[in-house]
Amino acid sequence: MNWLRGILIALTILVAVPSLAVSPDEILSDPVLEQRARDISTGLRCLVCQNQSIDDSDADLAKDLRVLVRERLVAGDSDDAVRQFLVDRYGEYVLLNPRVNNHTLLLWIAAPVLLIGGLLTLWVTNRRRRVVMEPGLSAEEQSALDSLRDEPKL
Repeated sequence: MNWLRGILIALTILVAVPSLAVSPDEILSDPVLEQRARDISTGLRCLVCQNQSIDDSDADLAKDLRVLVRERLVAGDSDDAVRQFLVDRYGEYVLLNPRVNNHTLLLWIAAPVLLIGGLLTLWVTNRRRRVVMEPGLSAEEQSALDSLRDEPKL
């Protein structure tokens, strides 16, 4: 029973860790604005950490970006305006999910094309192996095998 309690405590800590990144002094008093800020910051990449949102990061730059998002929301900017402000300032790398544009089209198309190509390669290789293994013995080999079977054993 103690091991179950230990697992529950560990899971609780793991679930609570991402919420520790946002410090209490950053949280807005208006719950609607705070929720909007959280929604925006979960889609923004920490420029210091690799593939981590600013909402989950403890880096100083991530904290500055969270504060900047909240300042822009308090100033009356829309969600899209805040995102665009950060993209203009830091480039599209700041977005965890890049937009589909002409210069990101290869990024969006490459993964499905590579997956389909890999599956097609596996299918073709499997078909070739079956064709090579199917012929069996020639008539001459079969007669030699039969003659070996018919010989008396010593």
